[in-house]
Amino acid sequence: MFRTKVLLVWVMIAGLLGLGTMGMGGAVVPLVFDFPVSVAGPLADKVESLTQRFNDTHPGIEVTPVFAGGYNDTLVKSQAGILAGSPPDIAVLLSTDLFTLRAQDAIIPLDDFINGDADGQAYIDDFLPAFMANSKTNGQIWSIPFQRSTPVLFYNKDAFREVGLDPESPPQNWDELVADGQKLKQVAADGTVKRWGLEVPFSGGFIWNFEAFIYQTGGDGPNEVKIVSDDGTEVDFTNQHVLTALNFFKDLSTFYKIMPNGNIGFGAVPTDFLAGTVGMIYHSTGSLTFILSNATFDVGVAPMPGLSRFGTPTGGGNFYIFKGIPQDHQQAAWTFIRWMTAPEQVAEWSLAGGYVASNGSSYQTDLLSNFTATRPEYLVARDQLQFAHKEFSSFNRVKITKILFDQLTRAVLGEVSPEEALQEAQAQATKELAAFK
Repeated sequence: MFRTKVLLVWVMIAGLLGLGTMGMGGAVVPLVFDFPVSVAGPLADKVESLTQRFNDTHPGIEVTPVFAGGYNDTLVKSQAGILAGSPPDIAVLLSTDLFTLRAQDAIIPLDDFINGDADGQAYIDDFLPAFMANSKTNGQIWSIPFQRSTPVLFYNKDAFREVGLDPESPPQNWDELVADGQKLKQVAADGTVKRWGLEVPFSGGFIWNFEAFIYQTGGDGPNEVKIVSDDGTEVDFTNQHVLTALNFFKDLSTFYKIMPNGNIGFGAVPTDFLAGTVGMIYHSTGSLTFILSNATFDVGVAPMPGLSRFGTPTGGGNFYIFKGIPQDHQQAAWTFIRWMTAPEQVAEWSLAGGYVASNGSSYQTDLLSNFTATRPEYLVARDQLQFAHKEFSSFNRVKITKILFDQLTRAVLGEVSPEEALQEAQAQATKELAAFK
C-alpha cells in the first residue's frame, strides 16, 4: 500500500513536470494478472505476497494480481476481457485451455521471448517433461508451467492400523485397492455407512481422475494410451482402455461397494477424509499442505494404484501472455513469468500448497531439499510423473469434456451400459470437433 501511494505521488509530480510516467528507472509498466485458486488452502494470499515481492524488486513494472475464483471463473473473466478489447496481460489458466485460447486468437507463442534470453533453452529444459507436454502444439510453446499437479492417493494410516493393514504398504494395484477398501469400510448396526473405503471426486474433477484410471490400464510406454490427438481435433472414447476404466470405476460403488454412488464434489472429498468418514481418497497434490496441516491422524500419500501399471494425468495451471496488449506489456509479462518460475519462487510456491514444483532446479534449493528430506510426501507426485500422460486437451474442451462427463454419469447411474455411453460420447464429440479439422 505504501509503495502504491508513493507511485501515485510520483505520477502526479511527473505530470506537473511534463514527464508523463517516467521515473528514475524509466516508464512504469502496469500489468493485470488474473489467477485462480482451485484447491484448498490460503493460496490467494501467497500469490499476492509473491507478486508484491516482484513489484518491490522490479521498480519499472507494477503487477496487479486479481483473484478471479476457480479455473473456469478465471477463464470466463479472461474471455470477457478479450471480447471487450481489454484482456488481462497475464493469466494462470488450465494448461488444457491452450486450444480454446488459440481458437480465440487470444494468446501469443512464447518462443521469441525464450530465444531472446541467453539461457532460454536451459530454462525450458529445466521444466519437468510431463508438465511441458500440454504447453506445446504446432512446434511452438504457448504457456509456462506454474501451479501443476497430479492426483495422488491419500490414506488414513491410523485407520489402516485399526483394521490390521500395514500403514506403510498402501495398495499397489486395483485388486489391493478393493481389498483394502473393503477392510476400511465400516457399517453401523442400522446399515448406515460410518466410513467408506474410498472416495474419488465426481463433480468438478471426475474427468481428470477418470483419465488416471484409463492410463492405469496401459502398457509400459508413456504414450501407450491416447484418447485425444496431438492437434486436439479427434478423440477416441470407445477404445478398450476407456471401457475397462469405466467398468472398474462403476464397480467400485455398485459391485464392490467401497465407495458411495453419486455426486461426490471435488471440494467435499478432502473434508470427508479429514472428518474420518473415508479411509482413502484420490485428490490433487495441490491439497497436500491443507490436508497434512489439518489432519488429526497420520496421513499417507502414495501413487494411485494401477491395473497393469501406475498412471496419472498431469493437471493444473500455466502462465499465458495475451495478444493485443502493448509490446512493452508483453516483455514485462515475460519478465514476471521468468521471476515467478525461478527455482526459489517455485520451491516456495510448492511448499505453500503442495503443488508439484515444476522445474528440476527447484528441488536443489535449500528450501525444498531440506524440507523434503523430512517430508517425503511432497515428492510422491513428482516421482509419479514418470508414469504421467499429458492431460486431456482438445478444441472446444469444455463442451467435449461435458459430453464425456454426461455420458459417464449415465453409465455410472445405470441408465445405459458403459458401451452405449462411450459410443454416444464419441458420436457427439466427433460432431463437435468437425469444425476444427
